[in-house]
Amino acid sequence: MLELTDIPVPVSADDEVLVRIHSSSVCFGDCIVRSGAMMVRLLNGFTKPRIRVLGTDLAGTVESVGKRVTRFAPGDHVFGSRGNKFGAHAEFACVAETGFLAHKSVNMTFEEAGSVFVGGTCALYFLRKAGIKPGERVLIHGASGSLGVFAVQLAKHFGAHVTGVCGPSNVDLVKSLGADDVIDYTTRDFADGEARYDVICDILGKAGFPRGLRVLAPGGRYLLVGFSGGMLAMAATLLRGAWAHAGGAARFVTGAAAPVPADLIFLKDLIEAGTLRNVIGRTYPMSEIAEAHRYAQSGHKVGNVAVVVSE
Repeated sequence: MLELTDIPVPVSADDEVLVRIHSSSVCFGDCIVRSGAMMVRLLNGFTKPRIRVLGTDLAGTVESVGKRVTRFAPGDHVFGSRGNKFGAHAEFACVAETGFLAHKSVNMTFEEAGSVFVGGTCALYFLRKAGIKPGERVLIHGASGSLGVFAVQLAKHFGAHVTGVCGPSNVDLVKSLGADDVIDYTTRDFADGEARYDVICDILGKAGFPRGLRVLAPGGRYLLVGFSGGMLAMAATLLRGAWAHAGGAARFVTGAAAPVPADLIFLKDLIEAGTLRNVIGRTYPMSEIAEAHRYAQSGHKVGNVAVVVSE
């Protein structure tokens, strides 16, 4: 259950920055932690959750800095993430100076900057694992979601010919992000075409593995980014992926993304160069955080869900 409550303002350590948060997002990780699934309870506390304040992405203004901090000063506009510590659905949060924190891109609003990290760095991590070469053909299934909108643009940045798969209402959006071809999954099955792809980026496993192998070039890379099924479906997919990987049918890549602080700077540079932009599907005030979660879990989320914490 989600509820708004008062908690003490955190006190920054000597190497931390206290950020007054203007905006955050509702991402897949927030929904998973809130769901209270068995695996989550084992990690987050079975009877009492260790993570009580959700929120990973953030953007805001530096309120104060620890005595050893040199990169930031009070009043700076910043963006980044609390990572797996969560806690960004609050008015204040502490972030390590050497953590996921950077000066906000000048051509982004707080709402846009406050939902860059999770989708942007996750897409970057997996596409780098694929080692995309210029001219390769990349299929992105789930191209209009929070991770997909970044994956389309980053794959284009790496020189790929990009095909995006999405619903009919998002075809124009995905084209505007730079996709060379867009497949409306309600009228065209990506796995029945003659095209072959060097890389398939299957977001939340909705493309279906090993079904996607039908259009993967020999020895191509299959990126399984997250799961949307239960434990049995997850285990079956992992076993099939391992078998395909061992047999040389595909290089199967999955698991948790492992971003580093330099990734945030990389994304910021692309944003300021006009190469990368965020897509906000809906914006909610903090008072409507429950409704933001409902939309994020609807299965039809477009881009990112922004949460305005404070004006």
